[in-house]
Amino acid sequence: MTTLISTQALQLDTHDGFLFNELAFTLRQGDRIGLIGHNGCGKSTLLGLLSGTREATSGTIHYARVCRLQHVEQHLPAELASLSLYDALLAPVLEQPELHWRVDSLLAELGFDVDTAQVPVHSLSGGQHTRLLLGRALLQEPNVLLLDEPSNHLDLPSLLWLEQFLLAWRGAFILVSHDQRLLDNVATRSWILRDSRLYDFDLPCGPALAALAEADVAAAARHAAEQKEIDRLSASSARLALWGRTYDNEDLARKAKTMQRRIDKLKDEQSFVSDGAPWRLSLRGKALAADQLLALDGLDVRAVPTSPVLFQVGQLWLKPGDRIALLGANGSGKSSLLRLCWQAIQAQEERADLRYHKAANIGYYDQSLKQLADTADLSDALYPFAVQNEAARSQVARKQALIAAGFPYARHGQTVATLSGGERARLLFLGLSLASYHLLLLDEPSNHLDMQGKAELGLALQGFEGGCLLVSHDRDLIETACNRYWVMADGGLEEWPDAASAYARLSLEDGQAPASAPRVETAALAPAQTDVDVQLERLCELEQLLAEDLARKPRHQKPACQQAWQAELERLNQALGITS
Repeated sequence: MTTLISTQALQLDTHDGFLFNELAFTLRQGDRIGLIGHNGCGKSTLLGLLSGTREATSGTIHYARVCRLQHVEQHLPAELASLSLYDALLAPVLEQPELHWRVDSLLAELGFDVDTAQVPVHSLSGGQHTRLLLGRALLQEPNVLLLDEPSNHLDLPSLLWLEQFLLAWRGAFILVSHDQRLLDNVATRSWILRDSRLYDFDLPCGPALAALAEADVAAAARHAAEQKEIDRLSASSARLALWGRTYDNEDLARKAKTMQRRIDKLKDEQSFVSDGAPWRLSLRGKALAADQLLALDGLDVRAVPTSPVLFQVGQLWLKPGDRIALLGANGSGKSSLLRLCWQAIQAQEERADLRYHKAANIGYYDQSLKQLADTADLSDALYPFAVQNEAARSQVARKQALIAAGFPYARHGQTVATLSGGERARLLFLGLSLASYHLLLLDEPSNHLDMQGKAELGLALQGFEGGCLLVSHDRDLIETACNRYWVMADGGLEEWPDAASAYARLSLEDGQAPASAPRVETAALAPAQTDVDVQLERLCELEQLLAEDLARKPRHQKPACQQAWQAELERLNQALGITS
């Protein structure tokens, strides 16, 4: 299979040390790679190095002559904001009249109608921005796409469209995302960035993370055994050195030095053990003995009080133990409903169409993260939450909580304004946990979380003792955390019995059945192959991978990959009717 990109000893230094250390990998034609890692580990930076927008401190990147690479950024360039959608799509090929026809073709393939083509870019939704960025890249007829978190801030219909697009794409891609469901569905290979290293698995995201966890357990066991031997030799070396000095015996002193050199070599070769995640998300709450925590009856929801009604809520309620997913397209009014509830609760309004339990302690997660005062230091920012819980009120308790959440003591004096989006989210979750609420209103809480943070949030909500109303487009989070599902449809709010039927209703509301992906043509695609040809090609590739890995020294082999390759070989042999 043709190698399109290869790197050797890629290294990038920052003021905090190595971001990457001696990375080496290859990207082959047709590779479908999910790039995974914690916030701040360097995923976007790595795409920048591959696209040429950043420079490595050392190392080499080699591109094959047939490689035609396009980088799909997270955000639209600022200069496009005032252009119409059509002009923004046309801009990359403005000087190439022979490609202008492709713009008209792409508009339809990307799901844009003639009227939308004339809408200013700044008026488009997040999902439309993603389609525009993809369209601008496709006009260059690439065979490699670098996709930097294209699923961020997408509503569920747009996310389903993106998934279908990537499934239909026949070139190679590297996809950075924190959406495990998307990665499992579209990627067949996983790169995991951690500890300044890159771990490569020929597996989708979920199995790759499981394989890495197994490798971590094995590495920890090897490290412990090696440390035991180092400790034994260190004790013997110290004893010999002491005897050599006590009895003025040069032979014993030499043996002690020889043993120390062996200890130093063992330390240099000792198995690496990861430091793991920088923090763990937890969320504590309290149960309230009540029939209802929140009740809605004929509530009109508007973006602002003077704007038209977005939708009306009939008779719906939320009880203790309910974890409700609020589903709908971007702009349909999900966040407006949560804001309306929160404003009524804060103002202690008496309303017939919106009632809440007066004894309930209710918390709110604002997706803009504006609940934390920019000018406050980290400890003071937590005080409005901690004051609601006697055990967390003291300065010492808040500082201990900050340290447990991955904020070292040296950072406690910095202001909230200096934090990244991910760090602000972490601080807000810490505040919500300290307050220990009966009911949480959560508006897109996973936007700034990495994959592990999302998984931990799902489990935290699953075990949350109070009630929860959750706005999210993350399917794994919704299915892990929620037990009720409200869908915005036909100008109202409908309840559906499970996540699958709620998604289906949402797709129907968006006019998808399901979302269709554009047919993408590239100039360097291989000739059409039959299923048997593809299976035989994969069979040969797997046999070669297995042979190469078995030829390595045992400690450099990848047992998890070997197991996966052998399982796939067995399936291919059965499908092709090949018997051993």
